[in-house]
Amino acid sequence: MLDLFKKANEFKMTRRSFIGWSSAVAATAAIPVSHGLVAKAKTTIGTEDASGEGVWRTAACWHNCGSRCLNKVLVKDGVVIRQKTDDTHPDSPDYPQQRGCLRGRSQRRQVFNTDRIKYPMKRKHWKPGGGNKELRGKDQWVRISWDEALEHIASETKRIQEKYGKESIFVSGGGDVCKVMSTMGGYTDHTGTTSWGAWLYTYDKLGVGEGLMVDGINDRLDMRNSQLIVLWGVNPAWSTMGSATYNYYQAKKAGARFICIDPLYTASASVFDADWVPIRPGTDHALALGIMYTLLDEDDPKKNPLIKWDFLNKYTIGFDKDHMLKGVDPKENFKDYLLGTYDGQPKTPEWASEICGVEPMRIRQLARDIGGTERVALLTGWAVARISNGEGWVQAFSTLGMMTGHMGSSGNMTGVSCWEYSGNNGPMLLTAGDGGLPPVTNPVTNIINDNQIWDAVLDGKYLQIGEGERKVNIQFIYHGFNATLQTKSNIGRGIEAHKKVEFVVTNAYALTTNAKYSDIVLPVATQWETAGSVTGGNREILITWSKIIEPLYESKTDQEIAKALLKKLGKDPKAVYPISEKQQYFNQLAGSMVVKENGADFEPLCTITAQDLKDWGVTGKPQKGRISLKEFVDTGIYQVPRKPGDNFGAIAYKKFIDDPKANPVSSESGKFEIYCKALNEESKKAFSEIAPIAKYEPKVHGYESTFADWKKKKKGKYPFQVFNPHYLRRSHSTLDNVPQLREAWPNPVYISKKDAKEIGIKDGETVLLSNEYGKSLRPAKVVETLMPGVVALPHGAWVDIDEKGIDHAGADNYLVGHIPTGLGASGFNSARCDVEKWDGEPLEEDVKWPQRIIKF
Repeated sequence: MLDLFKKANEFKMTRRSFIGWSSAVAATAAIPVSHGLVAKAKTTIGTEDASGEGVWRTAACWHNCGSRCLNKVLVKDGVVIRQKTDDTHPDSPDYPQQRGCLRGRSQRRQVFNTDRIKYPMKRKHWKPGGGNKELRGKDQWVRISWDEALEHIASETKRIQEKYGKESIFVSGGGDVCKVMSTMGGYTDHTGTTSWGAWLYTYDKLGVGEGLMVDGINDRLDMRNSQLIVLWGVNPAWSTMGSATYNYYQAKKAGARFICIDPLYTASASVFDADWVPIRPGTDHALALGIMYTLLDEDDPKKNPLIKWDFLNKYTIGFDKDHMLKGVDPKENFKDYLLGTYDGQPKTPEWASEICGVEPMRIRQLARDIGGTERVALLTGWAVARISNGEGWVQAFSTLGMMTGHMGSSGNMTGVSCWEYSGNNGPMLLTAGDGGLPPVTNPVTNIINDNQIWDAVLDGKYLQIGEGERKVNIQFIYHGFNATLQTKSNIGRGIEAHKKVEFVVTNAYALTTNAKYSDIVLPVATQWETAGSVTGGNREILITWSKIIEPLYESKTDQEIAKALLKKLGKDPKAVYPISEKQQYFNQLAGSMVVKENGADFEPLCTITAQDLKDWGVTGKPQKGRISLKEFVDTGIYQVPRKPGDNFGAIAYKKFIDDPKANPVSSESGKFEIYCKALNEESKKAFSEIAPIAKYEPKVHGYESTFADWKKKKKGKYPFQVFNPHYLRRSHSTLDNVPQLREAWPNPVYISKKDAKEIGIKDGETVLLSNEYGKSLRPAKVVETLMPGVVALPHGAWVDIDEKGIDHAGADNYLVGHIPTGLGASGFNSARCDVEKWDGEPLEEDVKWPQRIIKF
């Protein structure tokens, strides 16, 4: 890891060298293989290869990796022979190519992997009612026909509904399975904060954006105007592929200084030559309070202006006693909380340091840097808020931006910067059309918070937010396209739940964790085997992909499975799917829109002729667009060119700042709410009460919980914190089965050199991680770039549990509890464990492990 960072620093950071660096690790994934790639590849769409070797077609790169890039495949004589990425126009900082990462470039290794599920199958010892349910996860598989599989699912659906009610069916993952079960009378649904963490249920009440649905930061060209960029838990070099890191680098070249606040010295910190501030996971809230206390302590409006008092007075509610809502106790203001006026505890840097681990002197300097710099981009990622009791962090971070006035003007921004919009917020410049399917409503109102799913199955009850406790008797789990058992907290409890119910079904392309613990598995086609789709990425692009191959083996698309199941259930598939998948794809293309040069109005992207309609065999109307339909489909991407001073720039909250009365934000008051009554009131109907201001509280399974005695600083049974970085081997859990990615990016647990020395662990040795939720084995990667007392276990490994209950794969959620707090945020980065040297057989590199290939 250190060698990788060193190598990155030695590069002359041109665009080409940057892509070369990010792709170097992927070299092994670009070597063609000699089998498994012949699949009657479509060749009627695409562009001829310059050397006449074949036809280049745009293929789906469909996973939720945090970005969206252009993925091309070369097809010759019905064979996919290699991949490439965006070369559709000359590359420049203003108009960058949308280049794929090693994961996208290994996509064919997934599609043509030898572990593809080829046929419908059932557990050998399954029978209606469950059979021997304890064998789920280790039973043999038996090949069955599609007709037999659908008949089993249809008959069990009816039986379970009649015996236990519609609510007894739980569907995870959404999509077409939900439409089937809604048509059959409904199902129990679930909801959760997933990627967003505490931002999802908090942002609108505070009047800020959450980074996806509502903008919180400016666009990428304006970021070049920032003098200081603070990346607080943001690592685009690992978590946002495509052009995001390259865009940040343009701000670096324009003169911006970078600070990275993170438990791990990240690849982004290395690329941007950032000042690294190591911090303990889940303690960011305390650090923010220590910074804000310093701002108050050292601010002098004339000699040392650190706080934008005019901004606070005009645009916010609740900072001091003179700006509180009517009817609220003025003593509840945020300023007096910072100063400790009423609780007797000033939130000094010394107080914060004890919790977060950042030295008091460094906290004070952060305050001076942030408050004393004219143009600052305060950027955070969702990961920081994926903790228990995380709402207070969202309040604290937002309040820091409000105190310093780094919102609503050029070069100033405070908000979430991640996923496809990392460093580049603003209204979408292109939009995809709708497929044209009618909506299907779920008649059942049960909605279980993700933290309660497995307890609801096992205990028969859950909290319906806003209402109270509800009883539920789930007996049928149907997994659509999600990895619920793998990516929700407490995998062990989830497996226990799967062994309790009477029936489990999964649609899957490989033997994922969901599939492994099922009774019946249906082989689903990948996106290379479907009609096509149009999707956005960053705000400046629209990508379209079309079918590359016919569905492999006996796999079917999700819609084909849904139609067949509806028919078996005695329902008319045409009522749910009145048009073909091809017609849906065409509708998306025809409805795609692109912004005009004035930056306000839109026009159709594609020109469609009567001949196009005939050639496609679809219904529609001719229309005039910016480019031809063939050009868009053949090229696979349309990108709006950008340049400084164009009409496509975006400054978050600018309309509100210019005229707050005419353009109120989403909060009850219409202003930014430092004191948020709505948040406090709603939390009283949820899992635990949230203070209306950013009051610090120890997090469930946070840093304080690693001590048996906090005052004496005596460590407890689980002395290490665990957090789960997203990295380049997987997209969440997807692609973990690709051997080339396993070779390129091993899956160790990262541990600091200081901790390794104290425990007696050497680099590469196998260690045991354990807590009350599970035990896991991993090879140790000893580094000097990690906060002591913390281990980093990369997110998404497919759990592999032995007979003693020990996971050999390093699945992060096997160690994460599922305790709902506040409004129900999932605490994926709130975990702690013990670490000890393993005295058993050392782990073999997982690239050498046999794949999950089903043999009948």
